[in-house]
Amino acid sequence: MIPNTNLSDQTTIVVGASRGLGRGIATALAGAGAPVIAVARTAGAFAELGGAPGTIRAEVADAADPAVAGTLLDRHHPRVVILVAGANPPIRPLPEQTWESFSVNWHTDVRIAFEWVRATLVRPLAPGSRVVVISSGAAVQGSPLTGGYAGAKATQRFIAAYAQDEANRAGLGITFTSVLPRITPLTDLGRPAVQAYSARAGQTEEEYVKQFGDPVSPEIAGAAMVELARADAAGVAPAYLLTGAGLQTLP
Repeated sequence: MIPNTNLSDQTTIVVGASRGLGRGIATALAGAGAPVIAVARTAGAFAELGGAPGTIRAEVADAADPAVAGTLLDRHHPRVVILVAGANPPIRPLPEQTWESFSVNWHTDVRIAFEWVRATLVRPLAPGSRVVVISSGAAVQGSPLTGGYAGAKATQRFIAAYAQDEANRAGLGITFTSVLPRITPLTDLGRPAVQAYSARAGQTEEEYVKQFGDPVSPEIAGAAMVELARADAAGVAPAYLLTGAGLQTLP
């Protein structure tokens, strides 16, 4: 990736910026000089972002609302859009799921990716813009204790790929990529999953996470997104696995 060190003109919308990897991404980009628009559902979620370095502006909105994506894109004219928001899946084996619990992430994570990615194409974003969809390593590894989560995350990756094809066909000059973080005990989303899967495997949590190498932290996710925001579009891959060691290109 060929770096562009100046992010001061790269207004960036981070959808799901109030917690976990999203918060790490928002604070890292602001610290690197990008004006950041942090989107979350409640105003109270932004309390800890107030003291972060750089410029972070809060937008309180339901990212799954069909009207929100277009409204915020028109208001802020971003050059970078990063979609992190999603629901915490109910953790229980398939026989204990209901359709309502099984489909939670289809109605949130997939809906958010669909609405926002579609809006970036319909407007469209300016040439040279980029959209990053944060999926999950579960999209390639499966996730038998979280219902439809893995399938929903795989569909997010498909949406990014479909959007790239449409952008190329229309000559829009927009880059779409998906990033799949490995399971991590360092976020509110990952911690319960690590506890459940380690218990299922008869391992301690430390033994379970050790197989994945160093865990992904909000800071590591933030550094990875700064790297992608600075990268030359020609060097950005369609999809990456995000590990504790950083971004790894996926086939």
